[in-house]
Amino acid sequence: MNRTLTTPRTIGSCTLVPVKDGLWRVLDRSGAVLGHVERRTDAAGDRFAARRLVAATRTYDLGLFWRVEDAVDCFR
Repeated sequence: MNRTLTTPRTIGSCTLVPVKDGLWRVLDRSGAVLGHVERRTDAAGDRFAARRLVAATRTYDLGLFWRVEDAVDCFR
């Protein structure tokens, strides 16, 4: 996947919508927000953090993944 995604992209049953560089909103098929995927870069390289939206102001960390596709898979 292009790590600088600038247009919405569907992965499985979820759609990623760019919010800003390195941050994508994850939507289900109906358009409901499920959470976010955020790119984090460190000495080991890029990783992708999946965060589920629990309430309007709360999130729950689902994990840190090497591939964005694996991070999105948490939302299915």
